[in-house]
Amino acid sequence: MFTGVKVFSATKAKEREELGENVTRWLRSNSDLEIVDRVVCQSSDNEFHCYTLVLFYKHTKPQS
Repeated sequence: MFTGVKVFSATKAKEREELGENVTRWLRSNSDLEIVDRVVCQSSDNEFHCYTLVLFYKHTKPQS
């Protein structure tokens, strides 16, 4: 069971290079969340390559 979803997506080369750092930064700043599942997708056409990471999470502490 999950209570939230966070989507990271990158199409441009610079964005793809920074994607891992962005995910790590978000995880560190949301350490009260437990990741319960994830989906990683890659799509491409003749010009662009898009990476998408979807994190499903739940709160480890009850929400008020």
